[in-house]
Amino acid sequence: MIDYKYYNVLTMSTPKPLAQLWSVFLVLCLAAMASGQTSASSLEIKSIAEVESRPIQAGRAVVKLIPADRVAPGDQVIYTLEVRNTGATALSAPSVTYPIPEHMRYVADSAVGPGAAVSYSVDAGRSFESAENLKVQGPDGRPRPAIAADYTHIRWQLKNSLKSNSVAFVRFRAQVK
Repeated sequence: MIDYKYYNVLTMSTPKPLAQLWSVFLVLCLAAMASGQTSASSLEIKSIAEVESRPIQAGRAVVKLIPADRVAPGDQVIYTLEVRNTGATALSAPSVTYPIPEHMRYVADSAVGPGAAVSYSVDAGRSFESAENLKVQGPDGRPRPAIAADYTHIRWQLKNSLKSNSVAFVRFRAQVK
């Protein structure tokens, strides 16, 4: 169930409840259906969008991940990418590129992947650098260090090969704008 009162969408031509439903649907579906870009065509990417839930069990709060079907501005969504080698042979150090979903802002230092080097893009995925090397144009026209909110794409460069029919997992967090 989506709680529409928390997700504000500006639109002129669509009734507000419908526009809100459409916006939330697009945010979650685009992330879930995006295939990402990979260094080899035999890689398949499955995206899973989840949020943390903290139910009380036996008097203690337990952190669980549940589908992100109800989000509000400021909520953090955890994206887990399942990277599967569907090819017949191992892939040597494949890379996976994934866009920050629309209406979301990357959470600094949240991209992880066992045995992977992470880099970022601030130019729609045309070039990638480590976070400390990224620059964007500031309001005064001069380059300034990029911040996490400037990132448009994330790239994970796996350091090891991915065997045939094997899966690797990478993850990042993004905040609803």
